[in-house]
Amino acid sequence: MEKFTAWMEEHFVPIAARIGSQKHLVAIRDAFIAILPITMAGSFAVLFNAIVRDVMAENALNLPQVTQAFQWLIAIDGNVWWGTIAMLALVFSFAIGYQIAKAYGVTALAGGLISTSAFIIVTPQTANASLTFADPTLVSQQALDMITESGGVVDAEAGTLSLGAWGNLNVSYLNAGGLFTALIVGLIFTIIFSKLMKSKLTITLPDSVPPAVSDAFRALIPGTAVLFGAGILAYALGELHTANAEIPGSLGDMITKFIQTPFLNASQGLGWVILVTFMVELFWFFGIHGSNVMAPVMSGVYLTALTSNMDAWATNQNYADLPYQWTSGSWEAFVYLGGSGASIGLIIAIFIFSKRKEYRTIAALAAPMGVFEINEPMVFGLPIVLNPVFLIPWILVPPILAVIAWLATMSGIVPPTIIQLPWIAPPIIGAFIATGFQWTAAVLAAINLAISVLIWSVFVIMANGMAEKEAAAEAQVEAAATS
Repeated sequence: MEKFTAWMEEHFVPIAARIGSQKHLVAIRDAFIAILPITMAGSFAVLFNAIVRDVMAENALNLPQVTQAFQWLIAIDGNVWWGTIAMLALVFSFAIGYQIAKAYGVTALAGGLISTSAFIIVTPQTANASLTFADPTLVSQQALDMITESGGVVDAEAGTLSLGAWGNLNVSYLNAGGLFTALIVGLIFTIIFSKLMKSKLTITLPDSVPPAVSDAFRALIPGTAVLFGAGILAYALGELHTANAEIPGSLGDMITKFIQTPFLNASQGLGWVILVTFMVELFWFFGIHGSNVMAPVMSGVYLTALTSNMDAWATNQNYADLPYQWTSGSWEAFVYLGGSGASIGLIIAIFIFSKRKEYRTIAALAAPMGVFEINEPMVFGLPIVLNPVFLIPWILVPPILAVIAWLATMSGIVPPTIIQLPWIAPPIIGAFIATGFQWTAAVLAAINLAISVLIWSVFVIMANGMAEKEAAAEAQVEAAATS
């Protein structure tokens, strides 16, 4: 064990530290953190509607009068959802541009604005509608004239009426479904903008000019070049689509087809869930914030899955229509009970089985915070970090809980998560709320908590035996020294 730990410290930890500090990954992590107020506000809107509209519906508590009385709240929640979850990719496009520009040491505000503008430029602007009539002669000439004057096309022989409108932004490109596009567009175009800002292709004004004016002029040429580049790309993809309908007509469609959909589909597999869970715990064991290191995966992939579920639920209120079964909320609800390592299980096991006074003291101090998912007192106080006694349960318990939760979710025993809760939500209660008040989710979280206590107990008892042997050895040394 000591040789393994030493080898990992020498070879693995430096690599992990470099990954954790890589500026592009840090920018992605910080961008997702930055939009947390937006996602939380949208989550609360979904949560409040789940209470007054869904739980109170006839198929639940049969209190439709409560739903009727809270129509005003349902309408407010709809407004909040529209400006948060429905516009999540648009908001994120600014956050990622801001963080990338900040990482490169150029004007962060300009970076955010350039990223948002580029994202809108590559987003389709047209909306098309078509109708088919068995007998087009039934449509009045006045209606036909209105359609053609608006740019529509009337095909009397085929019996079709079609109309296209320009200047529309489809919400399907702006919500969670557009997060990958916003991420890639923000990265590419803001990096180009930042590099141009550091070149000599800028307008430099005298120091006497106010900073806001000076920064705007400095970004003028780089920003214009980048945005025209985005416009050319959008035009080229549209032309390619016209020539070959099998080629996606926009960058968002192309990213969705070739990157986002394969990534999200792969993320639902058990192998990916186990691997991500294991890596988070392994990083933590060496004192590296595993969740931060894995944030590009946890947020970029699994948070996208959660927000997609939130969006689908807000629209249909039907678990069968949810696009993803496993999300970032699944870990919080069923795996990280008390924080990484399911450390609330360790605290309970120490209270029940530990004979070591120092363990019980630390557990007593950590318990109030552990209830709210704060486990640093256990990680660094017990400690867990580089503690060979607790290496096995630390990296073993969460994957086991993840497998159980994954099987229960995929089999339909518990529904997928649809609400993003604050990460300090207590175990069991958090699972109940995150799934839209489903008691089966609370039961699963309770079962996983019991399993974590059971596994941790084995190693707590083992630690007792080690302490007794250490005490006996010390007593022998003292006895030999005094004789």
